[in-house]
Amino acid sequence: MAMAARTLANSTQSSHSLSLVSSINSILQTLIYQNPNSSTPTSTSPLDQFSPHLNPNLVVEIIKSQSNPHSAIFFFRWASNLNPNPNNYTHTQRCYSAMVDLLLSHSMFSTAVSLLEKSNNLRDFIIGKFIKAYGDRGDIRGAIHWLNRAKMIESGRCLYSYNSILGVTVRSNRIELARAFFDQILKEGLVKPDVSTYTVMIRGYCKLGMIKDALEVFDGMICRPNIITYNTIISGLCKKGYMEDARGILDRMLSEGFSPDKVTFTTLVDGYCKKGELEKAENCMEEMGKFNCEPNVFTYNSLIDGFCLRGKIDEAKKLMTKMRLNGLKDDIATHTSLLKGFCIVGRLDEAAKHLKEMVTLGLNPDAKSYGVIVNEYCKTGRPVEAISLLDEMKLRGINPSLSSYNALFRALTDSGEINTAIVVLKKMPKMGLSPNFLSYSTVICSLCRIGGRMREAEELVVEMIRRGHQVDASMYNSMVKGYCEDGESEMAIGMFHEMMENGFVINLESFSVFVKELCGKGKVKEVKKRFEEMCKRCDVPDVDSYRRILNEHQCQLWADFPEYWNSSLCNADSFKY
Repeated sequence: MAMAARTLANSTQSSHSLSLVSSINSILQTLIYQNPNSSTPTSTSPLDQFSPHLNPNLVVEIIKSQSNPHSAIFFFRWASNLNPNPNNYTHTQRCYSAMVDLLLSHSMFSTAVSLLEKSNNLRDFIIGKFIKAYGDRGDIRGAIHWLNRAKMIESGRCLYSYNSILGVTVRSNRIELARAFFDQILKEGLVKPDVSTYTVMIRGYCKLGMIKDALEVFDGMICRPNIITYNTIISGLCKKGYMEDARGILDRMLSEGFSPDKVTFTTLVDGYCKKGELEKAENCMEEMGKFNCEPNVFTYNSLIDGFCLRGKIDEAKKLMTKMRLNGLKDDIATHTSLLKGFCIVGRLDEAAKHLKEMVTLGLNPDAKSYGVIVNEYCKTGRPVEAISLLDEMKLRGINPSLSSYNALFRALTDSGEINTAIVVLKKMPKMGLSPNFLSYSTVICSLCRIGGRMREAEELVVEMIRRGHQVDASMYNSMVKGYCEDGESEMAIGMFHEMMENGFVINLESFSVFVKELCGKGKVKEVKKRFEEMCKRCDVPDVDSYRRILNEHQCQLWADFPEYWNSSLCNADSFKY
């Protein structure tokens, strides 16, 4: 009976609070609409009727409900200067914290600072929010400035600010800077690192694969780890494939009285699956029941993906059925794994059929799902079906990934469909997708291998450079060979020179074609000049192999045209190496 009374009282209180929030918000909207440039309330306000009802919980709720920061400022200032103030209401730290969160989310830094300075509320916990906000904007200098300000205000005792700067530097992969701040905390000894301090550092090291450093921090903790700490180090070990060590951390966790949760087990299941240890993954999933911990969709998806990657598609489908029977709904990730499984075992047509079934079931396949089939069509030499699927994606409003297009370019050029590849490449920007270097390189290098297509290759090179990509050594080699095979020796010489200007060395295959073309046109001295220039300007590996090519072409030319070497056009002695 008492419980029912409390429930009724709570329900009534909640309803009353909602009514107050709604009424206050309605008045705020009217006031801001009438005075859009004002965030300062007048001496008397329509809000005064609500002053007897004010309390910190209500104020925080109203602040959080504001989409317009100016209306929040208006309300906050009104509540700061209540007249009358029957309940002697004053803003608490929670109120200031909610206000700062709102202002920082709208990048109103100076307004937030002014509000805090006037009320003398610029303290460690609040400054930690400024540090995070600057970090989220990528302004590491700004974040460090606020850390130094916190150290001045709090005489170095600013653990929240230290933890915030560690979070900022870890998220931006500035692990050495994070290490410096961490060491500073330990060296100064003004504050004791807490579990958050250690967990952030462990996460940073794990994120970059620096497991030894992560374990060193973990083992050196002067406070008790929590479940997040354990899950972080287990995740880092699993990502590196150190499953025995990860299991060892789980055992340590159990010995210290912690119960693993769904995140712990899902991480281990995923780790075992990625190593191909499916039996251990299944055992790990079964073990969850001992801890009253039910597998979730992510747990099932990890194991389903593991089965699919090993070609055990039928086992994966049975597991999906089990997941459904346990009340969990399969998602896009589940079916994308199945698509991969079908492709791995060579059942591409079944994969394509399954993709269509996904659409009819309303699962809305994403770019990754489509990409699995597109890439497999390309890999098996079926670019026409791949193009059809890419067109379907565009009709459904799904943007294909660059990797799908690059796979298509490889398939088209390999099958001799270069004209189609060029059309697709030129259409990409119109569809809102910019080709990358690999896209251009695949098509351009293929054009260079086809006789009489160098002008088209040049046009694509110009377009590629205009889009911010640069010619690399492989493309230069292809173009030198292409010009030589088209008999355009002057263009080949120009491209050879451009290669050297950019610090690239022609490869042996292209050099052989270049020497043969120029020697065949009587430009023996030009060949020698270009070779010597390349040796002076570039670091040429295996120079003897290049000399051998020169000598071989000299001997062949001498054998084919002995009269040439007796002419005034060439001095054979000057060409010998």
